[in-house]
Amino acid sequence: MSRHADVSAALSDHALYSSSHGPLLDRPPWGPDASAALSFVAMDPPRHTALRSQVSRGFTARRVAGLEPRIREIARRHLDEALQRGAFDFIEDFAVRLPLDVVSELVGVPETDRDEVRRLAALSLHREDQNQEVTPEGAQAGADLLAYYGGLIAARRARPADDLVSVLAEELRDEEIVPILFVLLAAGSETTTNLLGHAWYWAWRHPEQREAAFGGEIPAWIEETLRYDPPAIGAARLLTRDTDLYGRRVPAGSRMWLIIGAANRDPRVFADPDRYDLRRDTTALLSFSAGRHFCMGAALGRLEARIALEELVAAVSGYEIDPAEARRSHMGNVRGFATLPTEVTPR
Repeated sequence: MSRHADVSAALSDHALYSSSHGPLLDRPPWGPDASAALSFVAMDPPRHTALRSQVSRGFTARRVAGLEPRIREIARRHLDEALQRGAFDFIEDFAVRLPLDVVSELVGVPETDRDEVRRLAALSLHREDQNQEVTPEGAQAGADLLAYYGGLIAARRARPADDLVSVLAEELRDEEIVPILFVLLAAGSETTTNLLGHAWYWAWRHPEQREAAFGGEIPAWIEETLRYDPPAIGAARLLTRDTDLYGRRVPAGSRMWLIIGAANRDPRVFADPDRYDLRRDTTALLSFSAGRHFCMGAALGRLEARIALEELVAAVSGYEIDPAEARRSHMGNVRGFATLPTEVTPR
């Protein structure tokens, strides 16, 4: 499905378009056991409702807003380190580091462990090529992260703190918590990394829009980037009953691919959709999904992006990207840059 109306309706109709097999077309994790790896992301109500309500306690408006000073501190530290070199990889040196540290802050990973968690996360999420094969190093990193999170949960059960692991440990079993932490690691860090990379790249490709962004239109910069090049380009669903779609009978049990990236460029909703334009109305974008699976981290992701871009604009008057060296990443339904070599002009 690619039309905005169809994608929007399907994302909101869990009875017909089930999430029970997960949001990814890959086999695995697509399948009836997807929730073992993807937790509530691969569930329908009532299981989804019950588990999501537990996790959402860590994403209250108060908790997210309270993170702003710490997010800004983290952003400035990583940005200062990158700017000292003048030329750096925007992704590896900044856009990866900030979201992973913020997720670690939310979850409760101690600062002394974050470099190692960041290293293991990068390896576990990496795919060697477009075949989506996990490398042996990636598999080992995933196992090491599993062990680390198990130890963290045990530590919080013994001594609770003001973090998400402590909240989850109050009512959930270890085998329920660990998949949630893996989902947060991927959904809560890689998507924000890709949002930042896309904002940086497309503003560079469109100088007139970059001027508007650097002139203070940072919220619009974020929203138009989310529409134009969303971090998650699609979501899979399982069709629960035979359905007629545009004159074709689609049988129950079919895998349906809802193309969010296409819906965001539907000319029925967005005029001149292939134009990157910070002045447009982006209210109808579907980049954070819709319905019961609307991303609970949307507010946090937008907050991180705003702070990161504010700090960049305050520190940099201009920049250039080496397009010959820029490389895309390969990761299921997530689209982004693996490298984005940048040379900046400090203010």
